[in-house]
Amino acid sequence: MKRILISRTDSIGDVTLTLPLCVALKKKYPELHITFLAARYTISVIESCTSIDEIIDYNDLLDQSKLGQINQLKEGKFDAIVHVFPNKEVAVLAKAAKIPQRIGTSHRGFHLLTCNQRINFTRKKSEFHEAQLNFHLLRNIGWKELPTWADLTDDLSYFKVKTVVDLDILKTEKPKVILHTKSQGSAVEWPIEKYIELSDRLIKSGCRVFFTGTEKEGLIIRPDVEFTEDRIDTTGQFSLSELVSFIDHSDMLVACSTGPLHLSGILNKNCIGLFTPKHPMHPGRWRPLGRNSKTITSAEKCPCKSKEKCTCLEDIAVEQVYHEIQAKLKL
Repeated sequence: MKRILISRTDSIGDVTLTLPLCVALKKKYPELHITFLAARYTISVIESCTSIDEIIDYNDLLDQSKLGQINQLKEGKFDAIVHVFPNKEVAVLAKAAKIPQRIGTSHRGFHLLTCNQRINFTRKKSEFHEAQLNFHLLRNIGWKELPTWADLTDDLSYFKVKTVVDLDILKTEKPKVILHTKSQGSAVEWPIEKYIELSDRLIKSGCRVFFTGTEKEGLIIRPDVEFTEDRIDTTGQFSLSELVSFIDHSDMLVACSTGPLHLSGILNKNCIGLFTPKHPMHPGRWRPLGRNSKTITSAEKCPCKSKEKCTCLEDIAVEQVYHEIQAKLKL
């Protein structure tokens, strides 16, 4: 095999947790040319991975005619495509482009018609991490066992920051803590009141606290948060590449299971993830990579009926989160 296409067209966190698969492929097959198909807004993350040779912008691909889409995949001369995220449109295109090995999970009906290698495994009820589970899809091209957690986290040097932010708000000797309060609905969230209380404790301990998020998320939290010299609103101010650099300049990040948490983990920064124990959203599946990551849950089991009705994170005490930060940063 000389050329492979990795398809993951969903969110920042999911893309971040697919990078170890690309790194492992490059280590095992150094001459392999790896192309990553991804949504445009995640490309800055993929560009930071030194194991990836080329990126196809999924949004640009969709802007073409069907014939143009098929021809672009044909021009890639791919020997295989791995559908890490099942995407029906991509699966149909890959078959039309006659990519020889088309690998996907057997749990998607459309893969019956589009993939000639269907791997049987389940994610929803698994106790394995998302980054480990992705390796099931490589069973037919050299992987018989899933990597260990140590395999995934011991060396993250392949992730390189491309953009450097130079902001006056970062020019301080105070410990810099990022609070990323929202998740765009992808995770169970800790109440904003608790983030505010945590920021009060941190500021009293000599920290500078930054609230990050999209502009839309900023509109939600601004009425509740009183911003000051040491409690700073950065929502809506960064591109993704700038956010990666901003996280890299921080000393700690706190968030629920969302993209910036995974970016902090892969950068090997101190970070705390706040999780529900409910499957399939539990930390065993979604904890951030990195030796300096920590997760907190409120209970061993979640009694709530659904993610939308889950209130488990409300039981995580501010004092518990503050204590973890205090210990890490030696406040």
